[in-house]
Amino acid sequence: MARHWGDRRDGTLLRNIDSMHTIMPLMYPNRCDNEAFIYERIDLTNVAKYLEQKNAGAPEYKYNLFQVMVTALLKVITLRPKMNRFIANKNMYQRNEVSAAFTVKKIFSDEGGEALSFIHSKPTDTIDTVHSEIFRQVSLCRSEKKDPSTASMDIIQKLPRPILKLVGVIARSLDRHGHMPKGIVATDPYYSSCVLTNLGSIKLHSGYHHLTNWGTNSVFCAIGERKKRPFWDEEGNMTMRDSVDLGLIIDERIADGYYYSKTVRLLRKLLDQPELLDRPLNEEVDY
Repeated sequence: MARHWGDRRDGTLLRNIDSMHTIMPLMYPNRCDNEAFIYERIDLTNVAKYLEQKNAGAPEYKYNLFQVMVTALLKVITLRPKMNRFIANKNMYQRNEVSAAFTVKKIFSDEGGEALSFIHSKPTDTIDTVHSEIFRQVSLCRSEKKDPSTASMDIIQKLPRPILKLVGVIARSLDRHGHMPKGIVATDPYYSSCVLTNLGSIKLHSGYHHLTNWGTNSVFCAIGERKKRPFWDEEGNMTMRDSVDLGLIIDERIADGYYYSKTVRLLRKLLDQPELLDRPLNEEVDY
């Protein structure tokens, strides 16, 4: 795609959007002031059966709920392109790729370090290719090798404090105009379409997690602890089912409530029929 004046390296300037979405970034310039929080409880009965089937052949790296969530969100954002917009320097852009990012804990201890993982998806990806890429990146993150963004931060951290603060001022300006060096933000999660945090892996409930004014990320997903919870049918009968709570935090300026409602409906459909994740990300779904 040809790059025109006003476009960024990571996004295309949206020139023909409606007046409200043109004006909103001018009136409300900070992403953190425009967060919408959506809470969803997901019945995992079908996901559990699906994972059992995927793991029936005893793969070296088992399929798990987190991989399902990453793939489902990548598919949602692929099929719902307004969710892949971002606002920077008071302008709205369409991101050039669909991506997901998360932090990997090297060792589960108070002193254990963290590494950054970044998934660059393709329209033809399926849960199998996403599973393989997550396995590759988690293996890399838990090795001694550092991801590019962490390596860059380690170098900058060694600068004298006054110079460090000046670097921060310059970095914020570069970030605002889309000129941050690629190597520095290569694995920065806040430059992805969606950031995920797997709170369930550390036995925490789902909930609200703020967006940031740094970077371009407009969607954050907090995944809570997987456990049995009560569900009621239309007659008021209760059953205990395997479930997970999700906290979705969205920049409300990129679309409207109706668009978000349909987006959540699609996410629920994918988690109710996870076999759809065996199909390419760009394959349409009837929901």
